[in-house]
Amino acid sequence: MENPNLKSDYFVIKALEDGVHVIGLTRGADTRFHHSEKLDKNEIMIAQFTEHTSAMKIRGKVTIQTEHGEMSNDQ
Repeated sequence: MENPNLKSDYFVIKALEDGVHVIGLTRGADTRFHHSEKLDKNEIMIAQFTEHTSAMKIRGKVTIQTEHGEMSNDQ
Protein backbone atom coordinates (compact mmCIF):
# COMPACT_ATOMS: atom_id res chain seq x y z
CA MET A 1 0.00 0.00 0.00
CA GLU A 2 1.33 3.40 -0.95
CA ASN A 3 2.09 6.03 1.64
CA PRO A 4 -0.59 8.75 1.31
CA ASN A 5 1.89 11.35 2.60
CA LEU A 6 4.34 10.69 -0.25
CA LYS A 7 3.96 13.36 -2.92
CA SER A 8 4.19 11.66 -6.30
CA ASP A 9 4.18 14.33 -8.97
CA TYR A 10 3.91 13.37 -12.61
CA PHE A 11 6.52 14.34 -15.17
CA VAL A 12 6.59 14.03 -18.94
CA ILE A 13 9.47 12.62 -20.99
CA LYS A 14 9.50 13.25 -24.75
CA ALA A 15 12.05 11.36 -26.85
CA LEU A 16 13.92 13.52 -29.36
CA GLU A 17 15.59 10.51 -31.00
CA ASP A 18 15.00 6.79 -31.45
CA GLY A 19 16.22 4.41 -28.75
CA VAL A 20 15.85 6.54 -25.62
CA HIS A 21 16.08 4.40 -22.46
CA VAL A 22 14.13 5.31 -19.32
CA ILE A 23 15.14 3.27 -16.29
CA GLY A 24 13.40 3.35 -12.90
CA LEU A 25 15.54 2.91 -9.78
CA THR A 26 14.27 1.56 -6.46
CA ARG A 27 14.22 3.15 -3.02
CA GLY A 28 15.90 1.62 0.01
CA ALA A 29 19.29 0.45 1.16
CA ASP A 30 19.99 -1.39 -2.11
CA THR A 31 19.24 0.89 -5.07
CA ARG A 32 18.71 -1.19 -8.21
CA PHE A 33 16.98 -1.09 -11.58
CA HIS A 34 13.37 -2.22 -11.40
CA HIS A 35 11.80 -1.12 -14.67
CA SER A 36 12.89 0.10 -18.08
CA GLU A 37 11.23 1.45 -21.19
CA LYS A 38 12.56 2.20 -24.64
CA LEU A 39 11.12 5.21 -26.47
CA ASP A 40 11.40 6.16 -30.12
CA LYS A 41 11.48 9.68 -31.53
CA ASN A 42 8.43 11.78 -30.57
CA GLU A 43 7.09 9.16 -28.17
CA ILE A 44 5.96 10.55 -24.83
CA MET A 45 5.99 8.82 -21.46
CA ILE A 46 4.17 10.14 -18.41
CA ALA A 47 5.79 8.89 -15.21
CA GLN A 48 5.87 9.54 -11.48
CA PHE A 49 7.98 8.85 -8.45
CA THR A 50 6.34 6.38 -6.07
CA GLU A 51 6.95 4.59 -2.82
CA HIS A 52 9.09 2.13 -4.80
CA THR A 53 10.68 4.45 -7.38
CA SER A 54 13.15 7.04 -6.13
CA ALA A 55 14.99 8.00 -9.32
CA MET A 56 14.95 7.75 -13.10
CA LYS A 57 17.95 7.31 -15.33
CA ILE A 58 17.43 8.51 -18.89
CA ARG A 59 19.78 7.75 -21.78
CA GLY A 60 19.30 9.63 -25.02
CA LYS A 61 18.08 13.02 -26.16
CA VAL A 62 14.87 14.06 -24.42
CA THR A 63 12.80 16.95 -23.18
CA ILE A 64 11.44 16.58 -19.65
CA GLN A 65 8.55 18.64 -18.26
CA THR A 66 7.92 18.87 -14.52
CA GLU A 67 6.07 21.23 -12.23
CA HIS A 68 9.46 22.94 -11.79
CA GLY A 69 9.91 23.66 -15.49
CA GLU A 70 11.19 22.10 -18.69
CA MET A 71 14.66 20.77 -19.31
CA SER A 72 16.38 19.19 -22.26
CA ASN A 73 19.64 17.33 -22.80
CA ASP A 74 19.65 17.67 -26.59
CA GLN A 75 22.37 20.36 -26.68
